[in-house]
Amino acid sequence: MEKVIVANMVDVEFNDMYPAEIYIEDGYIKDVIPIVTSDPTDVDLDFEGILLPGFIDSHIHIESSMLTPANFAKACIRHGTTSVIADDHEIANVLGVKGINFMIENGYTVPFDFFYAAPSCVPATNFETSGAVLDSEIVKMVLRFDDVVSLGEMMNFPGVLAGDEEVFKKIEYAKKLNKPVDGHAPLLSGEDLKTYIGAGISTDHESSSFDEAIEKKKLGMKVMVREGSSAKNFDDILNLNDRKIFWANTEEGSNLSHSDFNILIKNPIFDFLVSDDKNPVDLEKGHLNLLVKRLIDLDVFPIEAIKMVTINPAKHYNLDVGSISIGKRANFVLIDNFKNFNVLKTFVGGECVYDNGHVLFNAPPAQLENTFRLSEKSPEDFDVKVELKEGTVKARVIKVLDGSLITDQTIKELDVMDHIVQENVDRDILKIAVANRYGQDTVANGFVKGFNIKDGAFASSVAHDSHNIVVVGTNTRDMAKAVNIIRENQGGLAVVAQKKDIKEILELPLAGLMCNDNVETVSLKLQNLQNILKVLGCELKAPFMTMSFLALLVLPSLKLSDKGLFDSNNFEFVDLIVDEDN
Repeated sequence: MEKVIVANMVDVEFNDMYPAEIYIEDGYIKDVIPIVTSDPTDVDLDFEGILLPGFIDSHIHIESSMLTPANFAKACIRHGTTSVIADDHEIANVLGVKGINFMIENGYTVPFDFFYAAPSCVPATNFETSGAVLDSEIVKMVLRFDDVVSLGEMMNFPGVLAGDEEVFKKIEYAKKLNKPVDGHAPLLSGEDLKTYIGAGISTDHESSSFDEAIEKKKLGMKVMVREGSSAKNFDDILNLNDRKIFWANTEEGSNLSHSDFNILIKNPIFDFLVSDDKNPVDLEKGHLNLLVKRLIDLDVFPIEAIKMVTINPAKHYNLDVGSISIGKRANFVLIDNFKNFNVLKTFVGGECVYDNGHVLFNAPPAQLENTFRLSEKSPEDFDVKVELKEGTVKARVIKVLDGSLITDQTIKELDVMDHIVQENVDRDILKIAVANRYGQDTVANGFVKGFNIKDGAFASSVAHDSHNIVVVGTNTRDMAKAVNIIRENQGGLAVVAQKKDIKEILELPLAGLMCNDNVETVSLKLQNLQNILKVLGCELKAPFMTMSFLALLVLPSLKLSDKGLFDSNNFEFVDLIVDEDN
């Protein structure tokens, strides 16, 4: 059945805005007829405001929201997002193809356009234990799924540089199907970056500075500007000062008049705005709508900002969304104006699914099998034992950086009592451990600095990318208790401080990553846990998400897997205790 919407619309293909009649049939745009008028106020519009194409987050891991795809859709549809390209490597690390199918099937239950990237690195490295392995033949199969539009982020950049056969098979399969290959190249530069891009990798979302992003852009990459809950790169990459300096040093910019130069710098330079990881607290507040508004506030042309979440990703990934044009999905966002950028209505397939504060669909509950196979833990499992009975040793310590996925490493002197290396809470040197949850029942221990809690422990079954259980604490008794609570609840985030009678958990029974609650409920539970951690002394903005990335071995520089302490710069295990002779 045909329907018509009359609205003041943005044409992202031709950088224009005008009133038009939009004809919709079977969820797609059949025709767009501009209304020619000398006075736009005379046009009888269906609603006041500006109609935009629905927003596309071209790189996100839905699992980071701790919501099912259906509940994730309910959360972000109110912010104007109608499509995502989801890399399901979180659940794929736990359940393999079964997990990917779960995400696809659950997404079908709601009016939202989910596209997917085939996880390229499951596990992310061979230096950790995951619940599944996706080799090149399995990836080849997943790439053929109708909803899969790309090969997911190629985190194994050492494998690309070394010419690893399995890595290149995955890349070649994607190329044969004409599906882009997404990148993951933090701090990669020079000849190594050229080799990485030369393998056929087309995007990157890991740039943390303007210089890093512009080098990748000049070499032909599509640069995704990331602003998630943990990694926040928006201001460093899109700031006006760097854009001015860049254009002033180009031949194009140096030959322009002052007025023309001021027009040139309204160009954002880079390609997409993405989230990567978005926790429920942040997702409840907003999504891509906030990033577009921030970019407009940085004096970027509004339509250029909008293109970064609409037509730009749609063209790169060959999607049937991203513009208000014939043949595209009828996905729209109605905003009040470019200045306030308030989302008033959202349409998917021509049907209104969000209207002035109300989401007009429900998310059905989902079920998955228990994925936890580990025994109950004791405090002794978290001891760091050495041959020395009493004295001091030097230990490598992971140093976390607020708002960054990258860590530093430092060496600190720690006391030894009865063969056990001691944490030092006063100096903010706490214990960290990763407990294997897939049947091997092992625990790797280390030390970490930057969380600054003065009592208790907190743990999570969200531990990128293999999702073993990661725990940070001031003492082994609370660490064991926190891990056991997660085990008993088949996943979750937990805070324990037994001296203060604190024991709280956000249950995540779906693969240890997600739950069936809506964003408001999960956000409230997470904020409660974070407030408890704040009372215990932690000042990090997103402590659970920060902790979850301490097990991700493909990010610099010192990390911890269930197999031990790992130097991500040199891609090798290192000893926790430093030999005095070295």
